[in-house]
Amino acid sequence: MQRFLDELEAQARTAPKPSLAQRSLAQAAELGRLQAQRDEQGLLMLERRPDSPPPDPFSLDLYLDGVVKRLNRSAAFVRNDPRSRGVRSAAVQFRINPNGSLKSFAVLNAGDQQDEIAFIRSVVERSIPFAAFPPDIDRAARSLGVTICIQPGRAGGFGFTRLPNGRAC
Repeated sequence: MQRFLDELEAQARTAPKPSLAQRSLAQAAELGRLQAQRDEQGLLMLERRPDSPPPDPFSLDLYLDGVVKRLNRSAAFVRNDPRSRGVRSAAVQFRINPNGSLKSFAVLNAGDQQDEIAFIRSVVERSIPFAAFPPDIDRAARSLGVTICIQPGRAGGFGFTRLPNGRAC
């Protein structure tokens, strides 16, 4: 057994260690794979600027809380028929520019929620403009994506809330 372990040790010593450049390239490739995976899953919120520092998570949370509050306030002024709710889940995503204007609005999954999607589009359009990005988010991001999940059969009223810990729809 000792001879086997000695052979492994000798092989480990003779194998060249990767250079700093090789390790950096491997780390960048892994980050690229993670980014692509998040893009595919629709979980990416920030469209980052190249070579920018990440924004402060606390600042990002406060900004998102402000967006949710603004959506809830605007929803009070948009008419919604509760009888037109479907039975399948749906999701929409909108992106906000750094100045608070709307960059895009996309339906990720329509299900049978066309009336709810139209209602949410009206709420988002009424909420515009959102607050401009704080300086740290403005330096780090070109846009911010907000995904809204439409869950059917929820009793107890209406309101926009944040899903805990990045939970997907």
